[in-house]
Amino acid sequence: MFVYNEMTPHPITITPDRSVFEAQQIMKERNIRHLPVITPKGTLVGLVTRTSLDTALPAKLTTLSIWELNYQLNQIKVSQAMERNLVTVPENMPIEQAARLMVEKKVGSLLVVRGDRLVGIITDIDMMRILEELLGARQPGVRLTLKVPDTEGQLCKITSAVAELNGYISALGTYPSDETLKWWVVLKVRFVDKDELVNLLKRTPEIEVLDVRES
Repeated sequence: MFVYNEMTPHPITITPDRSVFEAQQIMKERNIRHLPVITPKGTLVGLVTRTSLDTALPAKLTTLSIWELNYQLNQIKVSQAMERNLVTVPENMPIEQAARLMVEKKVGSLLVVRGDRLVGIITDIDMMRILEELLGARQPGVRLTLKVPDTEGQLCKITSAVAELNGYISALGTYPSDETLKWWVVLKVRFVDKDELVNLLKRTPEIEVLDVRES
């Protein structure tokens, strides 16, 4: 899975000479939190976010009437409110590397570029949706959380148990547990009897069944 599989292509943009008021209106109407800024020639130069807008607005604006406020917002240009230190990625970056970059940089979006041209945007909401899909949140079935040793062959034991009951694994993920040298395994299994699967896994050496629920 790569960034181009999950990004929003051809995102809504604004030019730096437009007003902050227009940027706010676009973001509100389109229900977006990140608005890339490009020049009339198509070069990416900035990013407007709700945070950058708040930072750019003088504190005194909070005391103005709605008409005075709109007038003042029309005087402030996007170029004055946009973020200039952009975090960009190529469209063929693996999705897990993009997620890691967002965490490291503490940003809510990545601008996807081809050269200096904007071709897409991927946000923290997209990453949450990917997590939802990877763990089968919308899939019916039996959801299990297991703890296994960090050794070879553990996943084989789990999949063999599911196969023995003619089950179907619709989602599976692993991550380090709170115990040294052990991992959590989360999986969603369909077309099996919950009790039969749990009993079989409990009889499997070194596998701990921590949580079981049906959805």
